[in-house]
Amino acid sequence: MLGRLTGRLSGLAALTASVAMLALAPKPAAADNIADALIGAYNTSGLLEQNRALLRAADEDVAIALSALRPIINWISRLESSYTRSGNALASTTSHPDGFFTGLELRQLLYDGGASVLGKQAAQETVLSTRQALLQIEQQVLFRAVTAYLNVLLQEETVAIRQNAVRLLGEELRASQDRFEVGEVTRTDVALSESRLANARANLADANGALTTAHAEYINAVGRHPGRTSGQPRLPSLPRSESDAEALAQRNHPSLLSAQHQVRALDLGVQRQRASLGPTVQFEANVGFNDDFGGTDFSDTASARVILSQPIYAGGRLNAQIRRVMAQRDASRANLLNVQRDVTQDVSDAYVRFQTATASLTASNERVRAAQVAFDGIREEATLGARTTLDVLTAEQDLLDAQLSQVSAQTERSLAAYQLLVAQGLLTAERLGLAVQIYDPTLYYNLVKDAPAAISKRSRDLDRVLEALGKK
Repeated sequence: MLGRLTGRLSGLAALTASVAMLALAPKPAAADNIADALIGAYNTSGLLEQNRALLRAADEDVAIALSALRPIINWISRLESSYTRSGNALASTTSHPDGFFTGLELRQLLYDGGASVLGKQAAQETVLSTRQALLQIEQQVLFRAVTAYLNVLLQEETVAIRQNAVRLLGEELRASQDRFEVGEVTRTDVALSESRLANARANLADANGALTTAHAEYINAVGRHPGRTSGQPRLPSLPRSESDAEALAQRNHPSLLSAQHQVRALDLGVQRQRASLGPTVQFEANVGFNDDFGGTDFSDTASARVILSQPIYAGGRLNAQIRRVMAQRDASRANLLNVQRDVTQDVSDAYVRFQTATASLTASNERVRAAQVAFDGIREEATLGARTTLDVLTAEQDLLDAQLSQVSAQTERSLAAYQLLVAQGLLTAERLGLAVQIYDPTLYYNLVKDAPAAISKRSRDLDRVLEALGKK
């Protein structure tokens, strides 16, 4: 009996030492934190590059609209050949004059009822809408990086807990086999230990697979392999109440601002189409040189004219265009209402999610505390022979499960906090203060908004910007 008791206490001492080593083992050196993930995503996102290029295209639409208000000068050359037959009932003559003309032609819009000006203003509103759409894409890119980082962290913690469970259950199995040999337990107890160890190994395999998947998503979202994670991030600054969050979102959310600018752009589009029904006045002039290939004659020519045109009938096309733009404007207004409601709901959902996650984390912390107290108590009782090694390991497993739930609750709270930032329109590189070169959408716009000539200084500045962007 004394020998069996000594064996039991020896096994218990080994398990207790294992638990102590787990608690005292140093954590890996800190490496990647959530700011690193956000910086990597911002600097390497192809989606951001795509939408920045779309914004530059919208910038160019302003220059194109402005060009309609400026003179257009073309150099033209013509080779002409004609056939003329003239005469009367008695005789006729024919001629084949050939000629060459080269010169300059100028056209300038004088009046179109303001349609071109309205077109430029609509293009400017579209630029403002596209800038806000780019910010919303930026939020999506950064939130994906946040999610990827937190998922890697969660899966790493899960793998560590599962590994420890396999190790402890291996100790339990060996202790059960030792006790079976001395007759303290039955074959059923050994089989139960074997079953629990096999289940723990299966859970560890699943956890390793989930960690591999999390690494792949991190690479996709951030642009590189993750290093050692530095643990749960500090929570960002959050609003004091749900109403404060909703008020900020209604003023600041990029999706909402984008929809508002789109409505204004289409309002201007309706006005532009209506203005196009009025008269248009253009000035045209040309100057050039004529040469007669058939003789020695040549001439210098110059002409100028003012042309007034007024659409009378175009097969119903003009009114159809007005009705189409009006329908698009009405659709944009309805979309604005939907976006307003979606933003409000997203804020509410994110706020409730954060409050729920906070309450869940509080409960998980209490569960860990209670499991720790239970484990310590059962371990002490086991040293006195009132508990078995199996009781100790069961309590240890409860503690490890509680710790896993705690890690999950911490991850959920962090995700909810950053989701609340997205819902308010605050998850951008500039607002987060990331150590990156912030993309300035006004730099390119200011260079192209006045439609610079190809030989101007501003055009050369634009070339340098394009070279810096790697687009030329």
